Amino acid sequence: MKAFTIHRYGRKEVGQVDEMPEPDLHDDDVLVQIRAASINLLDAKIRSGEFKLILPYRLPLIMGNDLAGTVMRIGPRVRRFKPGDEVYARPNQDRIGTFAELISVKEDCLALKPGNLSMEEAASVPLVALTAWQVLVDTAKLKAGQKVLIHAGSGGVGTIAIQLAKHLGAFVATTTSTSTSNVEWVKALGADIVIDYKSQQFETTLRDYDAVLNSLGNDVLEKSLQVLKPGGHLISISGPPTPDFANEQRLSWPLKQVLRLLSHGIRKKARQLGIDYTFVFMKASGSQLQKITSLIEAGTIRPVVDRVFPLDSTADALAYVETGRAKGKVIIKVK
Repeated sequence: MKAFTIHRYGRKEVGQVDEMPEPDLHDDDVLVQIRAASINLLDAKIRSGEFKLILPYRLPLIMGNDLAGTVMRIGPRVRRFKPGDEVYARPNQDRIGTFAELISVKEDCLALKPGNLSMEEAASVPLVALTAWQVLVDTAKLKAGQKVLIHAGSGGVGTIAIQLAKHLGAFVATTTSTSTSNVEWVKALGADIVIDYKSQQFETTLRDYDAVLNSLGNDVLEKSLQVLKPGGHLISISGPPTPDFANEQRLSWPLKQVLRLLSHGIRKKARQLGIDYTFVFMKASGSQLQKITSLIEAGTIRPVVDRVFPLDSTADALAYVETGRAKGKVIIKVK
């Protein structure tokens, strides 16, 4: 089968389309013919080697963390899916590889594709929607009437998180670029306040927020403490990782100490202000994805697709995502 792979880690590694063996099918696996996949910043970080100590993949590695496609075969223990079903998923972190014609996915990672979405639209959803769900619902426990700041509102996670936060009844602020179209666009998604990060300082404009979703750098992370009220929650999906995350990942003792040191500063500053700090690394979940499907089919959440590239142009698509100019998700059309 054709697949987009990397053979080494590094910022100069581009990746290439190779012929790779078809995946094995375990008893609780579903073999999916991939119709579309989507690119996330996580893909670029994996390719550069940023996560190689935490996620020790074997090289050559088939890239890709999102998929939509059709069930081809099922393992003998699979009960919820059958050949011909249209599905979407974020595979388990140790079994990624969606920039390919086929993938074998554990049954509990999969959900039926929303009936009102194309394959390309569906492929844009899993990782970012699960991230938004696990930040806002599971971690922040966001309630109606609370206030949340969502950074990078025009990005993949931001576009879904704004819509989910409004569904939960929250007052939503977001940051985005100077483009007038961007400001109006994120307002249309549900943002109540839009901060132009190039001309406004969000940390002096916003006050007494209950939660912040950070997907940007450490400077934005620290400034975000200033907008939270005591008892508020600062949640980052871009790091630094915490000792709790290290324990969840069952990392070695030396790595646990490294992560403890990396996050010591922000954890200490948050604690002094009476604020919780949590690092969230999204987990695959077919059951949560099914809840997201219900919201999509009800029209509560709509995915945002920026551009579609063919599989042979995956390297170009990754380069485009790394520019930071994408509005919503960038898609790889496989079949």
